[in-house]
Amino acid sequence: MRPAPWLSTLLIVAAAHAQETAPQLGNGVKIGEVTETSARIWIRLTQESSARFDGLPFPERKQGEPQLPEGAVLDDMEGAVPGAPGAVRVRFREGDRGERALPWIEVGSDSDFCHTFVLEDLVPHGSVSFVVEAAKPARGTAEPEVTATVEGAFRTAAPAEVSHAASFCVIACQDHPRRDEGDEGHAIYREMLALDPDFLVHTGDTLYYDKPAPFARDVATARFKWNRFYGLRLPQQFHRAVATWFVKDDHDTLKNDCWPGQTYGDLTFDQGVAIYREQLPIGEMPYRHQRFGQHLELWFLEGREFRSPNRIEDGPEKTILGREQMEWLARTLAASDATFRVIVSATPIVGPDRQAKNDNHANVGFQHEGDALRDLLSGHDGVIVVCGDRHWQYASHDLRTGLREWGCGPASDEHAGGFSLGARTEEHDYLKICGGFLHVDVVLGEGSPDLRLRHRGVDGRVLHEDVLPAVRGR
Repeated sequence: MRPAPWLSTLLIVAAAHAQETAPQLGNGVKIGEVTETSARIWIRLTQESSARFDGLPFPERKQGEPQLPEGAVLDDMEGAVPGAPGAVRVRFREGDRGERALPWIEVGSDSDFCHTFVLEDLVPHGSVSFVVEAAKPARGTAEPEVTATVEGAFRTAAPAEVSHAASFCVIACQDHPRRDEGDEGHAIYREMLALDPDFLVHTGDTLYYDKPAPFARDVATARFKWNRFYGLRLPQQFHRAVATWFVKDDHDTLKNDCWPGQTYGDLTFDQGVAIYREQLPIGEMPYRHQRFGQHLELWFLEGREFRSPNRIEDGPEKTILGREQMEWLARTLAASDATFRVIVSATPIVGPDRQAKNDNHANVGFQHEGDALRDLLSGHDGVIVVCGDRHWQYASHDLRTGLREWGCGPASDEHAGGFSLGARTEEHDYLKICGGFLHVDVVLGEGSPDLRLRHRGVDGRVLHEDVLPAVRGR
């Protein structure tokens, strides 16, 4: 993908100094959007092999105030991972197939020293091992000098005819200041890795531009927050071993409850979308679906790029998904014969949510489209919803249609809140104000398969479990 014009002209502080360094891989790698035959691998070149955990702490500042100590630059700050120009490539192998290598690609400040490789012609339902290589900028026709490597592995998706016990985890709302284990990061990454899921679903708020230390009201600070979070050790260990499907929400696009056309300081909505795509291994299409064997298919909805302003009156024209995405969802759902069909939404479709909120399909501000969406989804067998956004774990059902939804909760206990057990309603089947993640797997037995959904705490303990049987006739 060619960088946006504003990215091409942006200069990174200390880039001249970085020319003399041996490029490292201080942000690790991220594996994304693994299908039966393809995958994406994201890489960023850095000046050092790890984050600057001993950098200057961010002072307490309000929005609009200078976010740095006097005389300091972002590279001086705690958690900084300064980028470096150079070349990157991926070498990979599948079983007894010979090693393949993608061409060297040079990266620079226009892309924040990032590049996403696309691996194609992979073997379905197989294992892929890879090595990412960093090198100094090429000099003439000489082979680049490798300065750092990271190894990783992932599994490709099973095709529709294979009865596969697929498993995945669902997370949301990971704020850097509210992590569990300091320089290590969020404990859920260790617990999820121990479960060896086929893939991860990240439902958004991967970080928070509009939360302090620092507020990210410009491109450079927004990029800093991405680099700082993925400089933590636990996310790096996880993301080189498990593929992820990323879905964006408001805080990792621009600001709370945002929509197209808005700004946050000097940061525009379009810039926020471009940075999101730059920093993650995702393709051009913001909404997509993927099959994982005979029994499981997931739909990943896009809830920010096509939405109407929250403040306008509700009605047939007010939308979160947009007409084309709704038509795509109806068409692809009808064409699927998967036993279990999981709708992934950044925000709730069923809820219930807090009455003061007005940003999702569970709120009255989007009730017209919400009703239509719940009617569509409940009209198909084996369809459920998983979502993020809310800072509490829950399972619920819509009283009118019976559609069921599971909210994964935030990534840490410190981040939990905004709801109370006293607010429990008859829609709730489970409610707990805590952090953690959702663990979902297809359970194969002698009879029909089941879909098991487990809410787990930040320490991996099972807090709640639902088991859904296959619908007869499917």
